[in-house]
Amino acid sequence: QVELVESGGGLVQPGDSLRLSCPASGFTFTTYCMTWVRQTPGKDLEWVSTISADGRHTFYSDAVKGRFTISRDNAKNTVFLQMNSLKPEDTAVYYCAAGSSLVDYDYWGQGTQVTVSA
Repeated sequence: QVELVESGGGLVQPGDSLRLSCPASGFTFTTYCMTWVRQTPGKDLEWVSTISADGRHTFYSDAVKGRFTISRDNAKNTVFLQMNSLKPEDTAVYYCAAGSSLVDYDYWGQGTQVTVSA
């Protein structure tokens, strides 16, 4: 059974940091690209960041480039998203997804809420 469980979300103030984690199981983690996407109520899913299966290549949306860092620990089947200098517009539910390629999303987690507010 495939499982991805996001954690680390919460309520923070602008300028604060959060680190999201997403341990995965039920598939061969080391062969999958991992992606973080986010969704605000009433809006479409927004791609945030992707990391290649071997962790050597990372990609970011313009909205988060320079503030967020994606990483993975293949020994622990976990992907992370370090979010620094958070802004109110980063408020969303954040999902991790596993894909057989950089542009595929085969498996999804249930999401973790991030709220940035003064």
